[in-house]
Amino acid sequence: MRSRSNSTLKIAVLAMMAALVFASNYLRITMPIAIGGNTSFTLANIMCCLSGLLLGPIGGLASGLGSALYDLTNPLFVSECWLTFLTKGAMGLGAGLVMWKASHREEPTYPRCLSGAALGCVIYYILYFAKSYFYNGLLVDGLTPTVALATLPLKVPASIFNAVLALVAAPLLCVLIRSALKRSHLKLA
Repeated sequence: MRSRSNSTLKIAVLAMMAALVFASNYLRITMPIAIGGNTSFTLANIMCCLSGLLLGPIGGLASGLGSALYDLTNPLFVSECWLTFLTKGAMGLGAGLVMWKASHREEPTYPRCLSGAALGCVIYYILYFAKSYFYNGLLVDGLTPTVALATLPLKVPASIFNAVLALVAAPLLCVLIRSALKRSHLKLA
């Protein structure tokens, strides 16, 4: 019976994190760029990293699902929701890999959380810029390779802003949440 309630708790926490990722995607400013679509300043990357830091690698599922569900509600992004699932899922997975052991999740240190968030951000931005070049630039917009490559620097300021926000907030939130849970004698999953 105990393993069944533990599984239920894990599913509930996973669903809660997916919902937080979904909701945080609405906290964004989308801006058109001169060529090659748009870019966004968003708070969603904080929740994507936090999902991995709190849940371990399975947090990638929460960050991928929450972000893909947001894309399905926004006509601007609906066609690439499957790519968002993969890229944002990889972000949560990367952050979660550093927190692989349950003991690392139960007793997180700020440096470990920061390295997890950094790994998640690096993985995500490599995939994001690859998607922007190949999928958005070459395939969807039909740009030449040179022009598609020229669109990438236009996305750098928003990407740096989003990454810095995630690197500052997600590790801090993880340590604070885990500390509060420990004082309350509670466990996430």
